[in-house]
Amino acid sequence: MSRDVRVAVFRPDDERLAEAEQLLDSLGAEAVADPMLEVRPTGDAPDDGDYVILTSKTGVELAAESGWEPGTATVCAIGESTADALRDAGYEVDVVPEEYTSSGLVEALEDEVEGKRVEVARSDHGSPVLTEGLAEAGGDVHETILYELVRPEGSGESADLAAEGELDAAAFTSSLTVAHFLDAAEERGVREEAIAGLNEAVVGAIGAPTRETAESEGIEVDVVPEVADFEKLACAVVEAATPTYHE
Repeated sequence: MSRDVRVAVFRPDDERLAEAEQLLDSLGAEAVADPMLEVRPTGDAPDDGDYVILTSKTGVELAAESGWEPGTATVCAIGESTADALRDAGYEVDVVPEEYTSSGLVEALEDEVEGKRVEVARSDHGSPVLTEGLAEAGGDVHETILYELVRPEGSGESADLAAEGELDAAAFTSSLTVAHFLDAAEERGVREEAIAGLNEAVVGAIGAPTRETAESEGIEVDVVPEVADFEKLACAVVEAATPTYHE
């Protein structure tokens, strides 16, 4: 390659962003680190429930910091990364759905939750698919907001690069990263140009909801990994952006 493939990544500015940069470097790509999510804890802890659901590593860390104890609750994780975080924090994990999505978790629990109290502890931008689906299955659903997700001040370098045709790929990890990317582009006066630039590049979305959000805004999505996992997303995006990578 004449130069590294430039891949925009939007993860929060913590170990997740550092790991993303290291991973892309190992794949021969250059990470354009442009965090689109900043975590603001609310100070609340998960409430009691027959079932307690955690949907992110950040939520697990905040729950652990609060001293939360699940007691006899069935502890559910939306995916393996959340489950790993729970185990690392000393919790036992009882349920991980086959499909790492809100609808996958509803499917895993819908036959069990009727008449049970279900506690969902997550960010202020959690999908209603989870809470509504479990309520429809007969669960007494309660939601605790552990943290808010806001767009960091100064974000948007990747939008400028996309608008200038200087971005080879982008890896969106949630619907909110798509929305915040577009907000940042709007703020910089390059929204339409940035979308056009993305459509000349390789765009990856971590799962179907993220893809649908991007496509609803006119962003063409090229890659969605079979499993909603950042490493798989990054590998697929780099491979798509550099067809000769494995030759």
